[in-house]
Amino acid sequence: MSKSLTLNELRLGVCYYPEHWDETIWPDDFQRMREMGISIIRIGEFGWSLMEPEEGVFDFSLFDRAVNLAAKFGLQVIMGTPTATPPAWLTQRYPEVLNASHDGTVYQHGGRRHYNYSSTKYRELCAVITRKLAENYKDHPAIIGWQIDNELNCEVNVFYADADHRAFREWLKKKYGTLDQLNHAWGATFWSQTYTDWEQVHLLRPTASNSPNPHQALDEKRFISDNTISFAKLQSDILREVVHNQWVTTNTLFGHLNYHELTGEALDFLSYDSYPLFSTVRPEPGDNPLLDRKWSMNLSAVRSISPNFCVMEQQAGPGGWVNRVGVPSPRPGQLRLWTYQSIAHGADLISYFRWRTATVGTEMYWFGINDHHNQSNRRIEELQRVGVECATIGGKIAGTRYAAKIAIVRDYDNEWDGELDNWHGPMDKQSSLEWFKALQYSHIPTDFLYLHSGITLEEMLKYEVLVYPHPAIMTEETAELMKQYVQRGGTVIFGCRTGYKDEFGHCNMRLSPGPVAELCGIAVEDFTHVIPSEEATQIHFSGGQDAYTADLFNEVIRLESPSVEVMAEYSSKYYKGKPALTRNKVGDGYAWYYGASFNQYVIYEMIARLGIQSPIQEHCIVPKEVEVSIRQSGDRKLLFLLNFSSDSAEITFKHQVEDILTQQQHTGTIMLEPYGVIIVEITS
Repeated sequence: MSKSLTLNELRLGVCYYPEHWDETIWPDDFQRMREMGISIIRIGEFGWSLMEPEEGVFDFSLFDRAVNLAAKFGLQVIMGTPTATPPAWLTQRYPEVLNASHDGTVYQHGGRRHYNYSSTKYRELCAVITRKLAENYKDHPAIIGWQIDNELNCEVNVFYADADHRAFREWLKKKYGTLDQLNHAWGATFWSQTYTDWEQVHLLRPTASNSPNPHQALDEKRFISDNTISFAKLQSDILREVVHNQWVTTNTLFGHLNYHELTGEALDFLSYDSYPLFSTVRPEPGDNPLLDRKWSMNLSAVRSISPNFCVMEQQAGPGGWVNRVGVPSPRPGQLRLWTYQSIAHGADLISYFRWRTATVGTEMYWFGINDHHNQSNRRIEELQRVGVECATIGGKIAGTRYAAKIAIVRDYDNEWDGELDNWHGPMDKQSSLEWFKALQYSHIPTDFLYLHSGITLEEMLKYEVLVYPHPAIMTEETAELMKQYVQRGGTVIFGCRTGYKDEFGHCNMRLSPGPVAELCGIAVEDFTHVIPSEEATQIHFSGGQDAYTADLFNEVIRLESPSVEVMAEYSSKYYKGKPALTRNKVGDGYAWYYGASFNQYVIYEMIARLGIQSPIQEHCIVPKEVEVSIRQSGDRKLLFLLNFSSDSAEITFKHQVEDILTQQQHTGTIMLEPYGVIIVEITS
């Protein structure tokens, strides 16, 4: 069961650091926030050294004054627990709390996120500050919610302190019970790795071959996730014990963390930090890059956990650390566009990072709404417009949910295993991105669906099509779910390397695709990597003229059931004429299997043959530069058209509509301004 933010109207907020500024300017800051339509501030997540200047001595007076003054201006407050940046007295007195690198180098004080989750002393001190803070603010009417820590697993998502190695052993003892079971799970007979004493067992350490045990590596990531959740739950349990009518969340979507379990065990909903310009300085590979539009992919992943969520940090300016190349300044219109990008994908609370740019520290070039000079700028003017619009339309949008009939399937084990395993990890990254890209450019709203321990068949049946690109690890339970989904009328699409591993990451002694071979009605009789220096393998679809490339890895498919149809064949290499893409009817649905990594051109052909239609066909015609999203409640649908181009986009409406942002009536062809947004209500 998903957990969502529940609001009756859209809310705008901003990250504020009262400890950075003279108190004489607080009133002006808060007054100007209100004038911009901002009604929430988020504070406190880096304030530990002020809240507890020495061990056991607590002083919340600065934050008391800030919260009380904010309340006088009608602002509500999200309070952060300050555990992301332990004070210097703590790390000096208790150096065992510090994290360490893979080679054992201890990270020292002077940055952030330099602690480890396993230290019993750190957990003890975190529990104390969390409880004291909660007791101080439990009855304050301005506090609406709590943020645990800040960006769990950001900066560093692996932990190798002595405390982590000890905690890993205890986790393994609980998971496997005996060393015999551990040795079996890790395939320890290979290279004489068999363990005879628990003290011999560690997290990954540097090896001469620079190629660690892959099964150990997978368990390491599972441990890190469980350990992080335990750390978060320590704080959430205290908050739930002490405070009432105040929700609990955290802002995260970083590596080695099962967010479904985190949210289920510790949070009321998940929050996210949205910085679309990161995708422009590190554009995705391949043709037709999405750039800042790619951030919709991340927002879709958040939505799979909490359909309605909070963006705790929404990019509001150019940025970069002192020692890192910065991202460029948002172009006029982009801040508004990114706000509605987040809203279109399910965010009902948007908190901008940050109110004013810091004048000191590592992030003094990470610009917020206000520049250092604190005078008006175009970003302020743009967000003033957003504030007016959200106040007008917020009640119509909040609580509605993103609507999609197709989902790209993910799971944590395959993501973590694929970090090390180049025989499926790179393919999964490419295929997921290419499917998302092709669906975006085809104006087909798309969800992400994580197969986690609590997933139900009914959740899967909400979708007409599931794309599960390269699930190397495939359990019998997951295979059975897929079979039931197809029998009930769903269509599932698999790619190469499906089903050749079990839950330990061991290769199956059976023909691929292993547990779903019968569902697909095929077997893989041969395979090969596609070497980049060689000419790409060609495929042709049945009845089609165009040739497409079959990327990265090619599997030669053998038909095992008379019900299987060949949808495409290889047309080059030694396996020319062999099936490359198949479709098998099972019950009321279909199982497709593709023997390569997907690219967008193959996907466009598949979309056509699948008969997937864009939901806007009867309403409007839009170019590919415009993203289409739909938020829905009952029969009421809100269509978002987001222009991610620096040029105007031609939109043709097939009937009269009203833009709820401007109350303008549109019919026929109009030009949507660069980075422009239109939201209209439509009927099916």
